[in-house]
Amino acid sequence: MRYSSISIMVLLFSSMSVPIFADTTTATPTLSPPTAALITVNIDKSAYALGDTIVISGQVQAVVVGTPLTIQILDPTNNLVQVAQIDVSQDGKYTDTMKATGALWKSNGKYTVKVQYGPPNVTAQATFDFQSTPVFTNNVFQLKDPGSQQTFNVNYTISGGSVKTMTIDAQSLSVIVSVNSTNDGTISLQLPRALIDAKTSSGQDDAFIILIDGAEVKPQSESANNDYRNITVQFLQGDQDIEIIGTQIVPEFGPIAALVLAIAIISIIAVSAKTGLRFMPKY
Repeated sequence: MRYSSISIMVLLFSSMSVPIFADTTTATPTLSPPTAALITVNIDKSAYALGDTIVISGQVQAVVVGTPLTIQILDPTNNLVQVAQIDVSQDGKYTDTMKATGALWKSNGKYTVKVQYGPPNVTAQATFDFQSTPVFTNNVFQLKDPGSQQTFNVNYTISGGSVKTMTIDAQSLSVIVSVNSTNDGTISLQLPRALIDAKTSSGQDDAFIILIDGAEVKPQSESANNDYRNITVQFLQGDQDIEIIGTQIVPEFGPIAALVLAIAIISIIAVSAKTGLRFMPKY
């Protein structure tokens, strides 16, 4: 049997197998760098009470000239409590303060600060705990006068901080109350008239001069009876010294000094009776 040369070549090529290789190299995916948030928001504390100041700050990534930033505060039931619009600086940063006061600040719980800039989807939020009624502390401070050695009980009620100490400044006719004011608050003092008082030249009650860290302030309220003068003063977070200045301070002669003086007078009278010493000339 004969095969043509062409047939023989076809058979030879068909019997040969040509391997095919595939590229099994796995490509490493390229990770894109994380993108910065379009807007951020921060608050200075995690909890506030009625009357506190809330400091709100943050930054936007892209500043649009003439576009205000909106700040909203929502209560635990998502009702709007306070709203403001502020400008953003050229570098994208913003800061604003809001006071936790008013009829809408009435629910205890977790509040939300929501900021929006430009499109509705450019938002950020933060939360804080809120106490709608201030927490008051009642206490008594025993104030001792180093000159007369008298001790006076000063009743006080404070919110937004604590009383560190009370001192008498005889030269300025004042009582200085040092406080640790962790928040905005108030202090009510029941000051014994025997400790400090303020009188006019005619003997009527006069107003105290009140200084907080050297700046004069007006009391929130004042009242008085025969034994005490009562004042209530508002202070801000960070305030330290509340000075109440009157027209008279602890009497120069306290009980011990008065007793010594009385004994001295009796002794002089007794000596004069024995020796015939006279205090007034005889005419």
